[in-house]
Amino acid sequence: MSPLSRPDFRATLSKGSPIRGLGRYLDVTENRKTAKFLISKKLRADFDPSEPESVLWELHRELAEKYRSLEYALDKTELSLADLSSPPKSYLDLKVDISKRLLTNCRLCERMERVDRTAGKTGFCKCGRDIAVSSFFAHNGEEPELVPSGTIFTLGCTLRCLYCQNWSISQMFEPGKKYSSAELAKIVETLRVEGCRNVNLVGGEPTPWLRDWLEVFRLVFVNVPVIWNSNAYYSPLTADLLGGFVDLFLLDFKYGPGDCAERLSNAPGYWKACTRNHLQAMRSGELIVRVLVLPGHSECCTEKILEWINRNLGPDTRINLMFQFRPEWRATEVPELGRRLTRAEMKRALEMATEIGLRNLVA
Repeated sequence: MSPLSRPDFRATLSKGSPIRGLGRYLDVTENRKTAKFLISKKLRADFDPSEPESVLWELHRELAEKYRSLEYALDKTELSLADLSSPPKSYLDLKVDISKRLLTNCRLCERMERVDRTAGKTGFCKCGRDIAVSSFFAHNGEEPELVPSGTIFTLGCTLRCLYCQNWSISQMFEPGKKYSSAELAKIVETLRVEGCRNVNLVGGEPTPWLRDWLEVFRLVFVNVPVIWNSNAYYSPLTADLLGGFVDLFLLDFKYGPGDCAERLSNAPGYWKACTRNHLQAMRSGELIVRVLVLPGHSECCTEKILEWINRNLGPDTRINLMFQFRPEWRATEVPELGRRLTRAEMKRALEMATEIGLRNLVA
């Protein structure tokens, strides 16, 4: 059976809620609208690469406003992409140039470690100069509105979750394979042509490889929505560069405002970063929030997260309430994480979501 004809996918769309929340993304999947990276290629950016970073950021802010106007005009069919010429330098080119600056003094994630990764140095994420890919394939196990999803798994991560199910990827126990930008662009285009609804940048964590992904999509010419499948622990600078590039943010939200994030994932300042980035994702594109329900964390994490989403993102936010936790990697070092969820915990999480007023769930 084709994933596009899966009953759960068709049933999901017939309910209407995902269309309200993910309408533009769905239009891009069916080529009724244009992916954001293709629009960014058409927006002229006059800059000198030798200019100070502050000057480039000022131009980026100005072009962000122009980008929104251009996207609106294209979506309303007031303009056609075919009518727009390709400028010598584009908004996407500007993003690439700024991302290179961030990499020489690495400020991509919330840790802001400022190591020079262009010189091969590594920080907490263990990522150096060259992108390392674990695998890529058409994934049929994602949310129903995403499948088949053209997932590309990169190595490295900005968190150290003790229970990570992809620990061999996130912690670089795999060697990975190096690809050029042109090779990755070909992979992206092939996944789309072979029937994937999107390209899903995941890991590990895509944030350490932002410069690489921006460079890759300069060489992609098919209309495909970009999904940023992330732990949401990235810097405000990264968030700004993702605007006008990412169509759909697929963001994790694991922990409440207490000390759980630091204790279980070595993630100081998690709540501040995660809430900030979810808000900006909603402004920059469309959003699915993945809430991983952890054993023993219903009140301190799940409930606090769902309440915040309802207050700040709204009751129609698309939420995947995830019950897939299993004690992987070093989970048994933490007493409450040495087991699977109970039926009572799963039932209580669903009750919380309903009582809070959230009404666009997949679980």
